[in-house]
Amino acid sequence: MIEELAERLDGAQLNAEDTPSLADTHEIDIDQAYEIQQAVVDRRLARGETLTGVKLGFTSEAKMAQMGVSEVIVGRITDGMAHVQDSLIDISRYIHPKVEPEIAYRLARDVDGSVPIESCVDAVAAAVEIIDSRYRDFRFTYTDVVADNTSAAGYVIGPWQEFGDVNNRSVRLEVGSAEVTGSTSAILGDPARALTALEEVAKRRGIELRAGYVILAGAATAAIPLTPGPVECRIDGLGAVSFIGES
Repeated sequence: MIEELAERLDGAQLNAEDTPSLADTHEIDIDQAYEIQQAVVDRRLARGETLTGVKLGFTSEAKMAQMGVSEVIVGRITDGMAHVQDSLIDISRYIHPKVEPEIAYRLARDVDGSVPIESCVDAVAAAVEIIDSRYRDFRFTYTDVVADNTSAAGYVIGPWQEFGDVNNRSVRLEVGSAEVTGSTSAILGDPARALTALEEVAKRRGIELRAGYVILAGAATAAIPLTPGPVECRIDGLGAVSFIGES
């Protein structure tokens, strides 16, 4: 079952074709969902991609309540998902993409439990994550999202800055004429808490946190559909990160 469902999700991503919720045909628990996620990621690595970090989901209390969960979820990101600042990104490669403003952290050393995870971080930046649920009509369960590698699809990171407190910073995300504003405090009340939450889940799930990895700490506002044209995220004190979507 694990490999079968991983193949289905991987095929949906490769072909930019949606697929029904896994829950329509299978009963999957959270342990199996992370196994499917690993199998999906393994397929990307087998095609030559390399891991570049991790991303967190369900980092807002409202989203947790909506999905009926009490902890964050973790997905993996690869170099095949990474895009350069101000680059052109072909959005036809996605199914129904959206973008979210994020706080990105960079690990300077492996996280092995010998020191607090915050001591392993050396830089922080503004970032934009492209999410693309592979599920038809956005019908999915909690375990569906985990199995689908937490909808990971792409990301762009702005200039790195020295690691420091980035709580309660104003956030603005613009996609063409659409705009949303918010605060970094929407990320678990303080983005730094996302690091601690990540360490706990990663340890329990056997997810490695290596030196050089990027950590996308979670969305600071609601997501906006990704349409052709300019995309810019600006976070107070961290500057801006941008790209251009093209069809």
